[in-house]
Amino acid sequence: MRLLLIALFVLPLLARPAAAADWHPLDPATSLVIDTSKGEIIVALRPDMAPHGVERVILLAREHVYDGLLFHRVIDHFVDQTGNPNNKDGGTSSHPDLAPEFTATLKPSAFLPVTSSSDGITGFIGPLPIVGALPTASGVRVWGAYCPGVVGMGRQESVDSANSEIFFMRDAARRLDHDYTVIGRAVVGLDIVRAIAIGEPPPAPDRMIQVRLLGDIQENQRPRYEIMDEHAPAFAAEIQRVRAAKGADFSICDIEVPVRKAG
Repeated sequence: MRLLLIALFVLPLLARPAAAADWHPLDPATSLVIDTSKGEIIVALRPDMAPHGVERVILLAREHVYDGLLFHRVIDHFVDQTGNPNNKDGGTSSHPDLAPEFTATLKPSAFLPVTSSSDGITGFIGPLPIVGALPTASGVRVWGAYCPGVVGMGRQESVDSANSEIFFMRDAARRLDHDYTVIGRAVVGLDIVRAIAIGEPPPAPDRMIQVRLLGDIQENQRPRYEIMDEHAPAFAAEIQRVRAAKGADFSICDIEVPVRKAG
């Protein structure tokens, strides 16, 4: 039975018909535009993975809590931390702490499987890389993979202490998987994430100048980007290309869903 489940899970990647359009605009309701002192970062938020975390980040953006906050702890090849109103670890917003959202249960049809083995799967929900257990009748339990560009919610020692802090992955750190709430991935500006000034704290810290939901920006002033449908044949071909190049070293963190400027 397990072999049958694996086969049914993997075959759709190979058999999926060509999509009508390979590209679609970023979702205005779930795209966070972050203007920093180094440039623009756009995060594709994933409420299907962390509904309360995403709701909190959007609320704080609309309350302008994030505007002007420093990247107060930045470790090269690891993370950029920001989002604390006191500009250091331990600061919180006026809102209560959040319960952990380390995993989500989804239908197999809700995401794109990339690898499947006897101990689980990897794949994508939109641009977000995920890891999960094998599918069952009730669905698939998945969690975000902390690959470059992935955005998580910081917390203190207690797992239910996430509040306002967010962090951006400069590089992969899979030891964070299943232990910090994943809210999305930077689909524009990974180079900016990696250019943020380093230090604990940095001697001359960079800052988030303004943080807005894409849908809250006047339409004629919005940054315009399109993201490739993760089910597009072109993306399937890219996965196969990277898999062939990496061989046994292939990882879900080796792949990014392409984004391009629109128009």
